[in-house]
Amino acid sequence: NSSSMKEFVLLGLSENQVVQKICFVVFLLFYTLTVAGNLLIVLTVTSSRHLNSPMYFFLCHLSFVDVCFSSATVPQMISGFLVGNNTISFAGCIGQLFGLHLFGCTEVFILTAMAYDRYAAICRPLRYAALMSRRLCGRMVGVSWAGGFLHATLQTLPTALLPFCGPNKVAHYFCDVRPLLHLACADTRAAGLAAVANSGVISLSCFLILVTSYVVILVSLRGQTLAGWHKALSTCGSHLTVVILFLGPSTFVYIRPSGDLSEDRSVALFYTLITPMLNPFIYTLRNGEVKEAMRKLCRR
Repeated sequence: NSSSMKEFVLLGLSENQVVQKICFVVFLLFYTLTVAGNLLIVLTVTSSRHLNSPMYFFLCHLSFVDVCFSSATVPQMISGFLVGNNTISFAGCIGQLFGLHLFGCTEVFILTAMAYDRYAAICRPLRYAALMSRRLCGRMVGVSWAGGFLHATLQTLPTALLPFCGPNKVAHYFCDVRPLLHLACADTRAAGLAAVANSGVISLSCFLILVTSYVVILVSLRGQTLAGWHKALSTCGSHLTVVILFLGPSTFVYIRPSGDLSEDRSVALFYTLITPMLNPFIYTLRNGEVKEAMRKLCRR
């Protein structure tokens, strides 16, 4: 029974003491920047009267999800570097798994909603206000959270019910489905396929929807002036960058049936730590309105 397993040991990124200390400093800095940068965006958007378009509404939610998503995995990893012994209780491990998939999947859905918003703004400018009503935006975010919750439940429950009786060393720096399936004392092929189908299909289908929406946007710009092209691409550029940085690595990790776990670890750093940290920079550096609103906020 699974109750025989009280805790897991997360093996982390490296056994080397020096590497661990360097990682501690670097990742603590990254995590601090992630939380500060994303919370600054949330504060800026919520406190500014001018940033009330759907794009900023989604950006605000995206930043909030980024903070939660990073917080599901990174603090545990950082503390592990510091104390060198990174144990996590069975309940903590399952909680981390649930949080990772809840926030990760919600982020994917919000990114997809943002792509639809960009499509409506560029390809249907005259009907934009009608298409992207406050109510619809709220519903899209609600559906994103509900979808994330359903996905996380479907990933977590079957894993939590598996029998764990043998080794308890998780070959990763956080609890995810694949490293845990390796430790279960049961035939996990069906569970493994279900997990890949669930995560892989969501990552891949959203990625395809996003790419398609950008192809449609580009095709619709054919007769545009250079200024029209520039305006469209500057709003889409930042979003596309985030999509590639986030969905590229996560699709790679979840679409493969059973790959090398050490590869998964290094790739996972991208979407759990680096992309959430870069999001605020990507969205603000390209955007005069956000920068101006931030200045006002800082003056206050």
